[in-house]
Amino acid sequence: MARSSADDMELKRACEAGILSKEKVPEKVALSMRVAKGRVGPPRGLGIAGKLTSRHNQGMAKPRVLAVTTKAKGQKTKAFLRVLKYSNGGILEPAKVYKIKHLHKVEVASSDPSGCTFILGFDNLKSQSISPPQWTLRNKDDRNRLLMCILNLCKELLGGIPKVVGMDIVEMAIWAKENTTTKVTQVSTKDGPIESVFGEVESQVTVEKDLVSQAEEEDIEALLGTYVMAIGEAEAFSERMKRELVALESANVYALMETESVVEEVLQGLEVASICVEDMDEWLGIFNIKLRHMREDIQSIEWRNNRLELQSVSNVALGEELDKLLVFLQIPPEYEESLTGGSFDEGNMVKNTEACEWLTSAIKNLEASNLDPCYAKLRAVREKRAEFVLLKCTFVRRAAEFLRNYFPSLIDSMLNDKGNFSQKGQLQRPDHADMRYKCRKYARLLQFIKSLDKSCLPPLRKSYCHSLNLLIRREAREFSNELRSSSKVSKSSTPLFEGPAGANQSAGITDSSADAYSKMITVFIPLLVDESSFLAHFMCFDVALDASDSEENSTSPRSSEASGSSVKPSSSGADIGVLNQCLQELLDGIQEDFYAIVDWAFKLDPLSCIAMHGITDRYISAQKAEVAGYVPVLLDDLETRITILFGRFVDDACYQIEKYERNVRQVGVVPYIPRFSQLAARMEQYINGSRDLVDQAYTKIVTIMFVTLEKIAQVEPKYVDIVLLENYAAFQHSLYDLANVVPTLAKYYHQASEAYEQACSRHINLVIYIHFEKLFQYARRIEELMYNMSPEEIPFQVGMSKVDFRKMLKSSLTGLDKTINAMYRKLQKNITAEELLPSLWEKCKKEFLDKYATFLKLIAKIYPNETVTSVNDMRDTLAAL
Repeated sequence: MARSSADDMELKRACEAGILSKEKVPEKVALSMRVAKGRVGPPRGLGIAGKLTSRHNQGMAKPRVLAVTTKAKGQKTKAFLRVLKYSNGGILEPAKVYKIKHLHKVEVASSDPSGCTFILGFDNLKSQSISPPQWTLRNKDDRNRLLMCILNLCKELLGGIPKVVGMDIVEMAIWAKENTTTKVTQVSTKDGPIESVFGEVESQVTVEKDLVSQAEEEDIEALLGTYVMAIGEAEAFSERMKRELVALESANVYALMETESVVEEVLQGLEVASICVEDMDEWLGIFNIKLRHMREDIQSIEWRNNRLELQSVSNVALGEELDKLLVFLQIPPEYEESLTGGSFDEGNMVKNTEACEWLTSAIKNLEASNLDPCYAKLRAVREKRAEFVLLKCTFVRRAAEFLRNYFPSLIDSMLNDKGNFSQKGQLQRPDHADMRYKCRKYARLLQFIKSLDKSCLPPLRKSYCHSLNLLIRREAREFSNELRSSSKVSKSSTPLFEGPAGANQSAGITDSSADAYSKMITVFIPLLVDESSFLAHFMCFDVALDASDSEENSTSPRSSEASGSSVKPSSSGADIGVLNQCLQELLDGIQEDFYAIVDWAFKLDPLSCIAMHGITDRYISAQKAEVAGYVPVLLDDLETRITILFGRFVDDACYQIEKYERNVRQVGVVPYIPRFSQLAARMEQYINGSRDLVDQAYTKIVTIMFVTLEKIAQVEPKYVDIVLLENYAAFQHSLYDLANVVPTLAKYYHQASEAYEQACSRHINLVIYIHFEKLFQYARRIEELMYNMSPEEIPFQVGMSKVDFRKMLKSSLTGLDKTINAMYRKLQKNITAEELLPSLWEKCKKEFLDKYATFLKLIAKIYPNETVTSVNDMRDTLAAL
């Protein structure tokens, strides 16, 4: 017979390792067996889906390992049934754990003829609708070993065993006795340590004591022995039982015969009772007919009474409904005067508002959708609805006419007060707080006008925008004029690129013209934003505001966001278009005063465009959340105008550089290079925020400068490199400090440095070849011959013999001191910037030594035995001069 998995010690150790990896307190594995997991049929109440699921589960047996474990916790011992599954790597890992104390039923599956499949029922399962798993073992002995272990633990630790279905407990006990050798151990319980019987079934696996104790078994055997002793043989016992049965039947017949008289008396009594019952039935029939007639009379009375009660209730309800309807149809006297001819002064606005609320609700209540259909057809209701509509038209017309006159009169009063505007020597910041306070008193009235008749709003909006536009434009004009007249600025002589050098130095500026623009935009942009937000709210546009409009004008560029400048569209896109049109009417024309400030500042100092552009860009960034409005458009136009003006200044500077005199030989540094450094220094002082505008100007001007320099240098080809190296050196010297902090200038600084090095290299090579022409021409001819022949063949060529070499060497190196001095004087002759001469001479000596070292390497290959001045000697000679 195949060995049972319960005897597999490797399996047991694998189970202990898998459980130990998940539990902190170690558990002892009493028994472990390999099983197959399946599902039983669906529980009651499941439909077709449950049947399909059960069939699917039955057809998929999964390999599992059941482990019975115990864990000591203090003086108590707990038992568990653990289900372990195989991971992808073939390692056992815990899948589920059941507490033995919750086991209430053990059932052997009847569908398995072998009896190796069983089901364990636990009373603490959360979902009883899910069918419990069924476990299948290889043979019946494995099944008995596992179940005996579980039942013994239940009896040992819990004092009883669960319900067992499908197998005989006695047979299980007999099997355990035949296959178990017992040994006594101690098991700790809550009452202290007790002796427990364990069994060893053909292995080291222990099973706790039998289901039937020894004492109980002895009592059963004694009882059975007594019963067998009393019966004797089976045939005698059968005969005895037959005789007793015949005797009992005879006794029963005799007893029946003795009770015949009693039976007759009972029959007579039953007959009398039957007659009485028939009489009673006749009487009951008569009473039933009378009761039916009485019930019909009562129903007729109740029906008439119910109709009277229903009529009475209906009359009461009708009276109540008519009273409610009359409330809708009557105009309260306190509201009638306000709606027909009351005043719209500030003191009466509370009463007018209440009257509007009542009229709005009354018209809404009399609408067919809000009224009972039977009432909607009444003539009184129709007439009253028409009267309310006429009253609404009258009130809206009066209110709209009042507001159309009120807005211009309010603005006229402010226009007539000169204290509201800037005067000579005094800048006046616009203050609309009092005007808005007065307008807010009529905000509720405007909302009712919109709900009653939307067609009245456009004329009101037009009147308000036109009146307020006059006020804002005058405030801006007076503020702009006074700002320009009070700003003490002198016209700046911005350094440009024409005239003699040093003539265009910057004059002292007492106040920057950009400050005037900054004051203008700081004061009026938040004001315009607040007015836009107030218009959208006050004139009942269906747009969402981020916050309520601010009463105070902040000086911060971000104040527009804090004051509710962000106007976001709601579901109606048409309102956004109408709002934009109103904002155009409200603020149109004010841009001229901003343009005047910009043009004035540009005339005084073109570089002020840089500061104005930075200020405008910051305000545009603050207005990014603005969806609808005139202010972002105004800011964009200002930025465009400033950019165009500054571009005109840059184009003028480039034109002056391009028209520089090219027909006269240029000596020294061109004037526009130092002037550019002055211009760049001033431009950096004006940068306030984004530097894109300045970087674009740098790119355009420097590019023109370099191109023009190359053209100027070509006028005299003999001095091209001298002009280039002097001017590129001057460019680097003048912009050294700025290039360290400005990335754009740093790029052109490196470009000038590369051009300077190239010009130096060309000029130095020219000077060297002039004074040592024969030496290096001889080296060049050797290099050309080496392409086609070996070094040993070159001395045999015409003009390349050792004699020719010695003649060439003597003519080139004789009077070396004079030649080197002449080379130095050649460098010194054409350089106007004396500070460049030392570095040029050092580069010249280094270049000459490099070429001379290359020449000696060629000579060593061609004329290895000839004596030539070494590089070190030549270096010493150069150092001594």
